[in-house]
Amino acid sequence: MDGFVSKRGYDRNPMVVRDRRLGRSGSAWVRSFAAEDVRPLIVGRGPIRKEAMDVFAQMGIERYGILLSEKDSIVYTHALAPELRCIHPARVHRVKDYTGATKDERVKLMHEIVAIARECGYTHVFAGYGFMAEDEEFVRTLEGAGLVFIGPRSSVQRAAGLKDEAKRTALATAVSVTPGIDDATRRIVLRKWPDHAALRAAAAERGLGGPSLAARLAGEVPLAEAADALLAAAYARRVDLYTTDELCAELERGAAELLARHPGRRIRLKAIGGGGGKGQRLLAGIAPGAAEPGAAARARAAEVPALAREVLAEVKAAGVGDNKNILLELNIEETRHNEIQLIGNGAWCVALGGRDCSLQMHEQKLLEVAITQEGLREAIERARAAGDPRGAASLERELTSLARMEAEAERFGRAVGLNSASTFECIVEGDHHYFMEVNTRIQVEHRVSELCYSLRFESPDDPADAFEVTSLIECMVLLARHGERLPRPIRARREGSAVEARLNATNGALEPHAGGVIVSWSDPHPHEIRDDQGICAKNPDTGVFMHYRLAGAYDSNIALLVTYGGSREEAYLRLCEILRTTTLRGSDLHTNLLFHYGLVHWFLARSVWAKPTTRFVVPYLTQVGLLSVELGGLDFDAMWAELGARHARRLAAQSGAHDGADVALRKVFALKDTLVRRPVERICAEPHLLSAWLSRNMGAFEVRSGRVRWLKNPVEVLADTYWLLNMAPQPHAPAAHAIWDHDQELLSRALGFYRRLGERMRQAGSAPSWPVLREVLSQDTAPPGHDGELWRRVRGSHLGFQAGLELLDALVLAGEATRFFELHVREDGTVALPERLLDSELSARMRKVLAPPPARRANEIVAVTGGMFYAQEAPDRPAFVTKGSHFDAGDPLYVLEVMKMFNKVLAPFSGTIEEVLIDGGEGAIVQKGQPLFRVRPDEAHVEEDSGDRKRRRREQTMRYVDAVFDPEGP
Repeated sequence: MDGFVSKRGYDRNPMVVRDRRLGRSGSAWVRSFAAEDVRPLIVGRGPIRKEAMDVFAQMGIERYGILLSEKDSIVYTHALAPELRCIHPARVHRVKDYTGATKDERVKLMHEIVAIARECGYTHVFAGYGFMAEDEEFVRTLEGAGLVFIGPRSSVQRAAGLKDEAKRTALATAVSVTPGIDDATRRIVLRKWPDHAALRAAAAERGLGGPSLAARLAGEVPLAEAADALLAAAYARRVDLYTTDELCAELERGAAELLARHPGRRIRLKAIGGGGGKGQRLLAGIAPGAAEPGAAARARAAEVPALAREVLAEVKAAGVGDNKNILLELNIEETRHNEIQLIGNGAWCVALGGRDCSLQMHEQKLLEVAITQEGLREAIERARAAGDPRGAASLERELTSLARMEAEAERFGRAVGLNSASTFECIVEGDHHYFMEVNTRIQVEHRVSELCYSLRFESPDDPADAFEVTSLIECMVLLARHGERLPRPIRARREGSAVEARLNATNGALEPHAGGVIVSWSDPHPHEIRDDQGICAKNPDTGVFMHYRLAGAYDSNIALLVTYGGSREEAYLRLCEILRTTTLRGSDLHTNLLFHYGLVHWFLARSVWAKPTTRFVVPYLTQVGLLSVELGGLDFDAMWAELGARHARRLAAQSGAHDGADVALRKVFALKDTLVRRPVERICAEPHLLSAWLSRNMGAFEVRSGRVRWLKNPVEVLADTYWLLNMAPQPHAPAAHAIWDHDQELLSRALGFYRRLGERMRQAGSAPSWPVLREVLSQDTAPPGHDGELWRRVRGSHLGFQAGLELLDALVLAGEATRFFELHVREDGTVALPERLLDSELSARMRKVLAPPPARRANEIVAVTGGMFYAQEAPDRPAFVTKGSHFDAGDPLYVLEVMKMFNKVLAPFSGTIEEVLIDGGEGAIVQKGQPLFRVRPDEAHVEEDSGDRKRRRREQTMRYVDAVFDPEGP
């Protein structure tokens, strides 16, 4: 690459590592777009910070710097920002935090960044995808100081980034939007000052002036526009025109209106400056047949003030002078979340396809996959060739919808003068889509788009004189440096598809889990792009992985696992292989790696073009929890022993059994004990693995009258199970994580036996399927080509090799018992969600199964996880409970901030607070299981009798043995 060498030894993937130094081009026109003179300061964190450092280096930009917060450096042990391994200390600038907890702290940080930039000679600022990246005031402050923001300018931030302004722009540019209320703060202002004269008086009383404001308040513009101008002036001067109580009251009135007009529909509250799933809450709807819908709506809307305060606290917009506007929108229940990647220079705007981000939970995206018009056309042709007209028709509607969204996105981008990267987000319901918001920043999942498309910039004088840009960060830098000089690019296809899985520090129920330490991480797969903040950058002196603590000071994301392929199916298969071979080890380490593994297998087994809604993940997790409950009721020691005994009894009852056959069978069970039980018990210990196993083997069995009938040889299924679990033989693998040598020898013998048997039968003129071969092996009479003695030995070997594999049947029956396969993809690509899996109480119980709460005494309330404890929902609100308070089951007890998400924790039972065990209610750090309150429960807790529990478990185990053991033989 013309002398460029990646300093990131573990990541040399040519899809992202390349020479981007335009100044070395042989073309004078291309050289004119060089950016080596840019001196950027990176003020964001997470995977984007390390990616930006890499891209800047590849562009020849050497003088870049980064901010470093206290939480990334001195607060937590082993949590030092891994990027520090790759940058000179002189380019690291320490600050207290990256955003600031209050408006005053944010303003102070803004000026601190300006001072750092001036002192150190930085010319540009890059904020990645943190909150600072969408802060209009921050961008305006930089512009006022003569610094260039690598991202949309402040006017674009206002027109597109603020959700209320963006919605008005969308309406003005003929973009479909969701019904709702976007002007709560304007309504308050006009309720208090209902005409131009009153607005002028309010401005004068508060010292708000200026020629622009005076002109708007003089009566020359509509009253609504005048109110907006007064609000903008107040925000600029940090003056409050309304209180939080007034806002809550206005939102309550608006919610009551919406609920009454749309019975049965939920309402979504959205902070205008939220993002990344933060600053949003859902309000339940009213019953469609309510006798008095108005009264029911008002009663439900009474919940809005508490939700609004949570929203403001989460986005840190509760201070004096903050823009506290919150949108109320009808929640589209059966919705998919699609987004369009945009890039522009103010004069032109280009869409780079879409991304389906519907697989999410707690408003946090989990897996994102590319949607491109080219990929859809190819999938349509494959569906037609496969004789699937309904599938082809579904994909054609998808193609039409994508084309419309891309056109609307480009129209919106031109309307606001978009001059960098942004994302046009939509919710999709059936064949219709609605504008949701614009994120005026680069997205976490931007790699998905840049792997599918590059941008080719051609000279207006000579189209052959051109350069290609394959990184959105690179393009943002070029736009910040050269702006309108850049001609409109041509989007060129790179890969057919791409997909990203977010590796998060979460438990089995996808709840944030802070505090774990990573002590080792396997090297990336050849097709893997691992954006991990530099965690895997090994010690440059020893080549050893450096321990890293997932402190939880910020969000739960550890890394982004990205891959690509010629088609969506190939991309999913590669992601599956990445997840299979990734090994993360550490102490108290919880991640969603196995969740992704099960999820990807689910789609590969059904359809990678399925159309899950944003509701999919919760019922899917509920189903996985049911698998865990079912398997938890089985005793595999007892099952294995009983299977051995029944095999022995059956053999003894058979006429013609040779002497010593029972001894040989006992030896077989002893030899196969670890071969069969190790993988099965590992699957049973982790229900996400069972989900993967059931999906992968969907076509390998059928269940008739409660018994499993294998369509594939169970020996082959067992061998594939070792592969699925990444336990196949591999050099240097610890014994605990690979098949043992004697088990591998026995498995190889079994596979070889059936391979040779199949060859002999083919030579005899037949090539039977497994069901047919199994039927042949059940016969006493030898088939052609086998004499009687040989056939007796063949059948004996078959019996030995199949004995004990009934444990695989138990896995299948667990799936049947929990109705795992009812969650399926319809012919039109939509996903059928069984009503039973939508039960909120069942989902809550299954979350506790997948992530058991910490042990506690009967008279204690303990922290459900580690995090920051708050006794009240907002600084100006009273504590939820104090000494002597009585609480009912479901009442809020405290708020726990975990990885930047505020979680209101509800009481699991009713009782009275006898003592508060934690000092201070504002931001105290607590550990999982730490006692918070001593309580007196209303009802005494009664433990289940251990004898009853053991008896019930044995009864269920024996029922399974009855179902899997065939008295007639294998």
